[in-house]
Amino acid sequence: MPASPKSRLGRGLGGLIAAARPAQPAGTPVPASNLAVATPAPLAGPDAAPGFQEIAVGLVDPSPYQARREIAPEQLRELAESIRAEGLLQPIVVRRQGERFQLIAGERRWRAFQLLKIKVIPARLVEASDASSAAIGLIENLQREGLNPLEEAQGYASLIRDFDLTQDTAAERVGRGRATVANSLRLLSLEAELQGYLAKGLLSVGHAKVLLGIEPGASRLVLARRILEGGLSVRGAEKAAQASRRAPGSPRSERGSRPQHAAAVAGIERKLTSHLGARVAVLHTARRGRIIIEYRGNEDLQRLLEKLGVEA
Repeated sequence: MPASPKSRLGRGLGGLIAAARPAQPAGTPVPASNLAVATPAPLAGPDAAPGFQEIAVGLVDPSPYQARREIAPEQLRELAESIRAEGLLQPIVVRRQGERFQLIAGERRWRAFQLLKIKVIPARLVEASDASSAAIGLIENLQREGLNPLEEAQGYASLIRDFDLTQDTAAERVGRGRATVANSLRLLSLEAELQGYLAKGLLSVGHAKVLLGIEPGASRLVLARRILEGGLSVRGAEKAAQASRRAPGSPRSERGSRPQHAAAVAGIERKLTSHLGARVAVLHTARRGRIIIEYRGNEDLQRLLEKLGVEA
């Protein structure tokens, strides 16, 4: 008999969360209409076996180990509407913290319930250490919620830093290869400006690997701007990097003014992001530049057009 295919993330969530009997068959949606009027189940005693129960949304606190830095409002609204229409398919995972509960996995679902003003939420109560909680939350994000490359790297770094793990141990905890974790962690050595582009999806991991092959400083920043402004592919970026290594002297950049320049551009990005309620990237040089505004779907585009005073 052929061997069963190995999960991409090793043990995954099932291997980290202790087995418990659910209150209803796994995978059965819980209608939102029922949840809105449900009464929270009595809290289990300290010696009770972990399992499924309904708990008050207001008694849940977010995890300090959450790898995801941002949750797009549009995605949260879409999830809330899905829960309103179809019910909740997957309970959140929590652990007890005194009289309250700390979220381990399912922050988007928990926030969607807050948005819907539903008072109780189905949860799986488990016993987990801080390190296990962090690993479970990171795995769920990797499997279900698509962390951006920088958030993934920061998640690995948190496991290693906060729990004194080696790269090997951290990789084992989340079911990833050591090389995968090591390559991801290298992204954190990029300049803050480049990390921002990576987090916004303006640079790919492939582009980041090319940039990591360039000496830190002005040369790397200049190449990054060439990639962004020219829309270079990874292969095009590699050719540009090779050419820059062969070129004599330093790039035509004002080294002394670079930090001030980057800070000014970052400030403009923050103001535009706040004003428009959308992620904004400003690609600026002395001669030309671009402003990139992210939107999600037709409704969000319409909202932005109205904000900008443009008729569709």
